[in-house]
Amino acid sequence: MKSRAAVAWEAGKPLTIEEVDVADPKAGEVRVRIVATGVCHTDAFTLSGTDPEGLFPVILGHEGAGIVESVGPGVTLVKPGDHVIPLYTAECGQCKFCRSGKTNLCGAVRETQGRGVMPDGTSRFALNGHPLHHYMGTSTFSEYTVLPEISLAKIPKEAPLDKVCLLGCGVTTGIGAVLNTAKVEEGATVAIFGLGGIGLAAIIGATMAKAGRIIAIDINPGKFDIAKQLGATDVVNPNDYDKPLQEVIIEMTDGGADYTFECVGNVKLMRAALEACHKGWGESTIIGVAGAG
Repeated sequence: MKSRAAVAWEAGKPLTIEEVDVADPKAGEVRVRIVATGVCHTDAFTLSGTDPEGLFPVILGHEGAGIVESVGPGVTLVKPGDHVIPLYTAECGQCKFCRSGKTNLCGAVRETQGRGVMPDGTSRFALNGHPLHHYMGTSTFSEYTVLPEISLAKIPKEAPLDKVCLLGCGVTTGIGAVLNTAKVEEGATVAIFGLGGIGLAAIIGATMAKAGRIIAIDINPGKFDIAKQLGATDVVNPNDYDKPLQEVIIEMTDGGADYTFECVGNVKLMRAALEACHKGWGESTIIGVAGAG
């Protein structure tokens, strides 16, 4: 079938809207009509050319929500008409990684996903007979996309697709970093560096964890109101100080935060987040994506 898609032809060049061919789903696969998609920093990171794993030409996008259009043979988890969220961290349930109980990063899925193809090693996207790469197993910058059924989460039809699309990456990444990776405990002091979608989601996670103090940090004060609404107890604009940011946080917290989260992908900020941790037990979680080297 034909589908409009935003195609990235090469690094550093603008996306172009093209009418691409989207193949029928094969066994175990599902074709989804994407209703809404977010734009993540990771999409921009890949398009910039600094992503060492970037492939071109490609249909980017990994924060989406849509409706199942058709299914391939053997699909049992969803049916046409179901509302779904694509998952770029799908799990086969059989590989060493999945069976370890220590990670949700599936080695089997990653092997082909990292090459921009479906599990059978081929693409479902083409333009003028030439294949286009899939992106993170989702490619939500297309009106229609094809995914393995294990790469979809069925959701209630009353959930607004233009909002729940963010669950595909930003919201779950921020909340998950706090609750699942760092395992912030009740009463802890938390500092969150960067108040984009992931940083704000990290505030939600810290609030859910009942952190005692949540310090929200950004150079854009326009984000402070929503940060406070979500649970931030303190807000810090680094531009308001004439000293290194880590020193500001250390002074505010009598020695440093119990947990810090870098949500931007800025190497200097990563160092500040690390040095803002309390000596002896502080823990820094780097969520932002930076270029190789």
